[in-house]
Amino acid sequence: MTEPVPLLMENSIQIAWDYLEGTGELGDPEVAARFLTDAVEIMIQRGETRKLMLANRTIDAYQRFKVDRLLSLVS
Repeated sequence: MTEPVPLLMENSIQIAWDYLEGTGELGDPEVAARFLTDAVEIMIQRGETRKLMLANRTIDAYQRFKVDRLLSLVS
């Protein structure tokens, strides 16, 4: 049985948050929370319902976002 969407979102975001926090990559909690929430929501709207896939793709997207943000500050 599939988790209800709110629980799926919460669990996916929590997995991503815990990983990023554990690796020291989280950064500003407000920025991270907004990004992770938006990313998971978009993927769910596109049909992804696998919790670990959502978390892993969100982690990858957040890591790219942080690199892009850093590069734009340096340029």
